[in-house]
Order: sequence, then structure tokens, then C-alpha cells
Amino acid sequence: MITSTIIFLCLIAFAAGFVDAIAGGGGLIQTPLSIVMLPQLPVATVIGTLKIPAFSGTSIAAVQYAKKVQLNYKQLAVMAFVAFCAAYTGSILLNSVSNSFMKPFLLCVLIAVAIYTYGNKKFGIHTHKAHSKKEQWLYAVGISLVIGFYDGFIGPGAGSFLVIAFITLLGYDFLKASANAKFVNLATNFGSICFFLLKGKIIFSIAIPMAVCNMIGGALGARLAILKGNKFIRLFFLIIICLTIIRFAYDVFK
Repeated sequence: MITSTIIFLCLIAFAAGFVDAIAGGGGLIQTPLSIVMLPQLPVATVIGTLKIPAFSGTSIAAVQYAKKVQLNYKQLAVMAFVAFCAAYTGSILLNSVSNSFMKPFLLCVLIAVAIYTYGNKKFGIHTHKAHSKKEQWLYAVGISLVIGFYDGFIGPGAGSFLVIAFITLLGYDFLKASANAKFVNLATNFGSICFFLLKGKIIFSIAIPMAVCNMIGGALGARLAILKGNKFIRLFFLIIICLTIIRFAYDVFK
């Protein structure tokens, strides 16, 4: 029974890594299914354990993107630091406060994003934003702060929200937005990992095999996204946003 559970969790991790590498939202697959598969464990322990495969898969995807997409590493380093601190703070708050009040609001936001993305064929095609250098840095830090905190506090769909923010506020195309999102997402995952490690909430006998499978899925997903380009990522992004809406709608109306 234990072996079959680990095998199924590894398949879940592979699928999550693949999806997350393309458009974000791998947590929508990995988190709820893992909670179902591990009913004997506290939810906080499951979520803490899942941060290891999430970090591993995202790191492999980030390396793949870095080889093909031009990135501003100075800006990314600052964003990663801010996102790390914000995610750690969000995880602390999660430990003492319910996050359920945020989900109705996020559901409305996601529905609006899905409608806009579907209706606007140019969304996710590179558009020049007339930002000064200072404004660009403010947007970059603001994105990292808000979504980093969100990832530590709530979690599901954080990668997709990063993609949305990079496209909307900084004018990136889907490919560049996905590449940048991976590096910021790495920092948010690491922030949460540090918190859950200190709390002893990670089970490595589960986390390590899942991490290996998530890495394989992440590598394949990133390669496919780079090969297929913006149109493919846009379609995949829409699918993930719709799944996120369903997930949040279930949480809100159950």
C-alpha cells in the first residue's frame, strides 16, 4: 500500500512539474491530490513536504528557460530576495490565520483574467511599456512582494499570477514572463521550505522521490514551451486559469 501510494504521488509530481513549467499552476494538481492520498497526515505537513518537489521542478525549468531566454539577472536577484522574505512571512501568517476569506476575491479576479485573455488575442505578445528605470524596478519589487506573500499564505496558482503580472505590468510576452516567473517562484518556494523545515513539517521519504519526478516533468515542460512558443503557452495558460477557477469555485461554494 505504501509503495503504491508513493508511485501515485510521483506520477502526480511529474504532471505538476510539467504543467508548472509551461504556465504555472502545478500546485493545483499536486496539492489537492496529495492531500487526498495522505489523509493520515496533517495538511500543514503535506503542504510543507510538497514544497520540496515544487522547488526541484521549478529549478530545472528555470535552468532550461535561462539557456534560451534573455533575462535581467540583477533585477531577478532583487525580486528573488523580496519574494523569499514575503513568502516566509506569508507562511508564518498561514500558521495562525485562515486564508479562506481571500478565495472569493481571487475567484472574481481569475474569471476576469480568463475572459480578458481569451478575448484579447494580443495579450501575452510583447508590448513596449513606457516605464522609466525607477518605475520598472518598483513594478518588479511590487510583483515579488505581493505574489511572494500570496504564495506563502495561500499558494495555488502563484506561478500563473506571476505570469499575469509580468505580462500586464512589464509588457513581457508569455515566454519571457514564464521564464522570469520560474526564478521568482524558486525564491517563494525556498522561503516556505525554510519555514516548514524549522517547524519540522517536511517528510523527506515522500518529498525526495516526488522531487525527482517533478524535476523530470519540469524539464520536459520547459523544453516543450520553448519549442512551441507564445501561442502554445497562451493556450496552456488559459487551460490552467480555467482549472484554477474551478478549484477556487469549489473551495468557495462547497
